[in-house]
Amino acid sequence: MTRLPHSVRRLLFRLRLALQPVVEVLVGGYVRASIWWLRLWPLWLSAGGMAFWARTFGPFFAVSKVARRNLTAAYPEKSKGEISALVRGVWANMGRLTAEFAQQDRLWDYDPARPGEGRVEVVGAEIFQRLRDDGRPALFFTAHTGNWEVCAIAGAKFDVPGGVLYRAPNNKSAAALIEEMRSGTMPGLIRAGRDAGRQMARMLTEGQHLGMLVDQYWTGGPEVTFFGRPCATNPTLARLARQFDCPVHGMRVIRLPGARFRVEITQEIALPRDTEGKIDVVGTMQTVTSIIEGWVREYPDQWLWLHRRWR
Repeated sequence: MTRLPHSVRRLLFRLRLALQPVVEVLVGGYVRASIWWLRLWPLWLSAGGMAFWARTFGPFFAVSKVARRNLTAAYPEKSKGEISALVRGVWANMGRLTAEFAQQDRLWDYDPARPGEGRVEVVGAEIFQRLRDDGRPALFFTAHTGNWEVCAIAGAKFDVPGGVLYRAPNNKSAAALIEEMRSGTMPGLIRAGRDAGRQMARMLTEGQHLGMLVDQYWTGGPEVTFFGRPCATNPTLARLARQFDCPVHGMRVIRLPGARFRVEITQEIALPRDTEGKIDVVGTMQTVTSIIEGWVREYPDQWLWLHRRWR
């Protein structure tokens, strides 16, 4: 294939830089208009509608090939028809997640006096209450399963002091809008970046709590086994646990029928330690990854198989 002349490539690069602000404004405007539209409808209707369209058209996107490869490797015993059904389920979950994000300030209706009667039910509410009052730092891990955004909302609603680590979109306009929406329903937001480590360490020193997603590929991270296959993972959770010797809990959100959710928080996870009695980083991340694998096996169509977890 003939390579473009250097002068042409330089011109195209400059053109892309010049158009980038316009593209960001357009994308940001589209996201804002989409959120406005999705907020006009009852949640069950907007979530159901988005699930239908995502389930119908999502499997035709190129990224679905990643999901099919992942699912086929994880479940070699499943037929092509079963794999295709799971891919459709993954897209349906993403569609519902989009609609729910637009209405995330309306999702939480858990009432401890009447548990099980609202849209949200909680397993482990007493753990939230204990962590809120014990004055000690703690770490939470979760995964891209169900509606994972509700994990952070739960922490805020139970008044557990702390924050969540998140990765902002590349589009600045969209990132500002998403951060604006999250800030109204979630505790202190910590944007992944150069200062995130210092900010997290300070919060733990103050006895606060931190939550983070730990189920995606991390370049240069320690190797763990997930569905019988090696993959690299983010060791930040384990390193913080080792540094502060604080408890670690798992948290997940299970999607239930009728636009409902079950929030589950585990008891403190027993973590492996080295010969010096300190928390072992690689062993801890394997323990956490194995727990997440159990979650995914239980509800496989609610996990983000579209991500290249294995590379």
